[in-house]
Parts: sequence; structure tokens; C-alpha cells
Amino acid sequence: MRKYFITGLLILVPLAITLWVLNLIISTLDQSLLLLPERWQPRVLIGYEFPGVGTVLTLLVIFLTGLATRNIIGKQVVYVWELLLARIPIVNSIYSSVKQVSDTLFSSSGNAFRKALLVQYPRHGSWTIAFLTGTPGGDVKNHLQGDYVSVYVPTTPNPTSGFFLMMPRADTIELDMSVDQALKYIVSMGVVAPEHLEQKLIVDPSAAESQEHRP
Repeated sequence: MRKYFITGLLILVPLAITLWVLNLIISTLDQSLLLLPERWQPRVLIGYEFPGVGTVLTLLVIFLTGLATRNIIGKQVVYVWELLLARIPIVNSIYSSVKQVSDTLFSSSGNAFRKALLVQYPRHGSWTIAFLTGTPGGDVKNHLQGDYVSVYVPTTPNPTSGFFLMMPRADTIELDMSVDQALKYIVSMGVVAPEHLEQKLIVDPSAAESQEHRP
């Protein structure tokens, strides 16, 4: 009975958490309906609340915004809008910081989180997975002698928080795994190993046995 109970937990817990996260995302995006006039609300038009309408509306607005800003006129509007925001003292610092981070993370030409690295942290002899974010810039690089890289060391099991470090490139080891595989490995606290590591664990014993049977 204990084995059956654990098996049921392993099946239902991931499903329940997935549904809970989806419900949280949809309910959050549905709050965008509050921006519509009262007569355009689904509960007025249809007669009851229809979950997911706000999500579709939000995704549609994001898509149309990206579509409209791809042409020359849209780029000019964005340029004027950013110049306007640059003249507002507090808004300027917040907007520019957020825009730099978003451009780095979401731009197709960016290099952030493109490589998984193995680094020694928090002390020599302890290894953890980090992500390459670039190279030190500004006045920081003037005080660092040698080839340094900027890395992000996420925490476990919540990778959205972590530590920003600058270390010599020679002290990092580039891993043969994708960023998604590395994130799964971190979130699972090392329980869910990447596929190629599992294959090596399967192949290595047989290879060792074949070596033992050789004359």
C-alpha cells in the first residue's frame, strides 16, 4: 500500500502543481479585463465570468504591439516615447534599468543564459551550476586583470534568485547541456539528471564489464 500511495503521489502532485500554476497565471492575466469599459466586460455581454478571456486579450495586445512596432512608423513612436520617459527623473532610471535587462534576456541576439557553466562556489572544492551572462563592463573591467566573465549562480529550488559573480574564464567549465536541462537539474536539486548523463551512467558499467572480460 505504501508503494501504491507513493506512486499515486508521483503522478498527481506534478499534475496538481501544474494546474495550480496555470490557474494562477490565467487568473492574473484575467485582471486585464478591468481595463475594459463596464459594458464590454464578459459578465455583462455573456452574463457570467468566462475564465481565459483576459489571457487571450493580454496575449493579443502583446502580439499587436510587437507587430505595430516592427515598421518605420512604429519604431518612431517607440523612439519618441522613450525620449519622453528619459526626461522624467525617477521613471527614467527605472525604465532604463528594466529595458536593459529585458533586452538582454529576450533579445534573439543576446548572449544571456546561453551557456551552462560549472564553477566553484561558495568555496574552493564545492561545485555548482552557473549561467554565462556576458563579460564585465564599465569601470569594473578596468580593475580586473585578465580574461573575466560574468556569471549568474541561481539558488535551489528557486532559480529566480541567485548571485551575480565575476570570475576568471579559466575557473569555469563549459557544460555540454542546454540551459533548460541545467535549470531542471537545479530545480530538482540534482534529482533529475540530464539525459546524456543518464545515458553515460548506463553505458559506463557495460563498458567497464567489457574491459574486465578482455584478455
